[in-house]
Amino acid sequence: MSEKIAGITLLGQKETKYVLDYNPEVLEAFDNRHPEYDYFVKFNCPEFTSICPITGQPDFATITIAYVPDKKLVESKSLKLYLFSFRNHGDFHENCVNVIMKDLIKLLDPKYIEVKGKFTPRGGISIDPYCNYGKVGTKWEKIAVDRMANYDL
Repeated sequence: MSEKIAGITLLGQKETKYVLDYNPEVLEAFDNRHPEYDYFVKFNCPEFTSICPITGQPDFATITIAYVPDKKLVESKSLKLYLFSFRNHGDFHENCVNVIMKDLIKLLDPKYIEVKGKFTPRGGISIDPYCNYGKVGTKWEKIAVDRMANYDL
């Protein structure tokens, strides 16, 4: 099946170009064929890498993204390339997960989204930041508040 989908340019390319600097422009979305239903889409990226902005040392993490789509879904190859673009990006763990969430909100305008980072320990301490968002004025706004209040208890 070689069906063309509007807005998708990366999937099916014979040669993939990897950008090594933070690049939200690589993200692509396509239409949700089931916007009348609430369902979760979950991505796990066990090989996420960024750079400590102070020491320049690499930081490794598993990034988990889960969202309830509204009208758009993120195309997975573009998401992979986007997450790869953090490879040489100097930032703190907490900011990385918030930037990922904000970029996906801008792209998708989802009903709900959460992003978790499980970073490997450095100096004997691991950092596991979590952020979420529920669309204002919907049931997902309250779910986001409840989920945050009960996260990792």
